[in-house]
Amino acid sequence: MTLAPGCAVRVRDDWPERRGPCHIRTPHYLRGHVGEVVRHLGDFANPEDLAFGRPAPPRPLYHVRFQQTALWPDGRAGDELLVEIFAHWLEPTQ
Repeated sequence: MTLAPGCAVRVRDDWPERRGPCHIRTPHYLRGHVGEVVRHLGDFANPEDLAFGRPAPPRPLYHVRFQQTALWPDGRAGDELLVEIFAHWLEPTQ
């Protein structure tokens, strides 16, 4: 999956840590929220697999921008949060 800058994406609302030991690199407070792809950062080995010594094929990593008011009720309008998220956690909203 290739995501272009400006693409609206939703962070998967998945909780693998409830199914057993895991190493998740996606902040829990972003799951289920919509953000906007800013840029593709490159393809890197998935740290969720590397943490357990499993094969880790390269996956696309993106900068995704979120409006703070969409994440927190006391967020300041106009303030943003920029997060690095691997593609397997992102779903296009369109």
